[in-house]
Amino acid sequence: MMYDCIIIGSGPAGISAALTLQANKKEFLLFGSEELSQKIVKAETIHNYPGLTDVSGKEFCAALKAQLSAAKITVKTEKVAGVYALKEKFSVMTQAGEAYEAKTVILACGVESVKQIEGEETYLGRGVSYCATCDGFLYKNKTIAVICTTKALEHEIGYLADLAKKVYLIPMYKEVEIDRENVTLIRKMPVKIDGEMRVKNLTFADSPTEEIPSVLPIDGVFMLRDCVSPAVLVGGLEMQEGHVVVSRDMSTNLKGCFAAGDCTGRPYQYAKAAGEGNVAAHSVCAFLK
Repeated sequence: MMYDCIIIGSGPAGISAALTLQANKKEFLLFGSEELSQKIVKAETIHNYPGLTDVSGKEFCAALKAQLSAAKITVKTEKVAGVYALKEKFSVMTQAGEAYEAKTVILACGVESVKQIEGEETYLGRGVSYCATCDGFLYKNKTIAVICTTKALEHEIGYLADLAKKVYLIPMYKEVEIDRENVTLIRKMPVKIDGEMRVKNLTFADSPTEEIPSVLPIDGVFMLRDCVSPAVLVGGLEMQEGHVVVSRDMSTNLKGCFAAGDCTGRPYQYAKAAGEGNVAAHSVCAFLK
């Protein structure tokens, strides 16, 4: 099916865009998480959202879920692995290997919460990957490093361990439950990825030990994160200081691609995100005409 729009992100910007598109009778998909937004859930108190007085993040999330339910809008929880601008349409690929097509896209995916390490962007597609199920088969019987920021993605580590000869796991969380013979746990901070045409080494800030050298020879690095940069999701997207460059109508440098919310820059506030989501949706409607 060819959709009018695919929205990536289920925070205030994405939800605002979805509600506006529905009001304009457009066919769309909303990709996000079951919790809608970790940023909202973790908020202690929200003071400055119009119409709400000192509500908790959980209460705000519950209100958003109720609104989506009443509007019969479903959030697709498949993780988006890539957005590809084709001739007069976009193809959105998920980590499960599914592909969806739309005439337009709204990026409402927030900002990357973890700073990239040196060489990460340079070697993207040449040994650096963000998708285990997309690229894991390329590393069958090879040695890889996996930098993972959340326990929720441990199933992807297991998938990679089934393929690779050796996995060096660098977790950014405490309670690791992966227990495989070919998986070695490393509690060190990686600072640099380097190589030649492809990735060859991962360098750590800490001093070497008997088991782990300061420079680790590897064939590839998987960065498993909850959130990745919009520039990683969408090739050719114009960025400035880590944010998507947009016009007042929330359009990007890619025809048919719009962005809204934290990914477009400060202030990182819910009211700003909701407003931009609404503008982006109206711009989609105007573009489709």
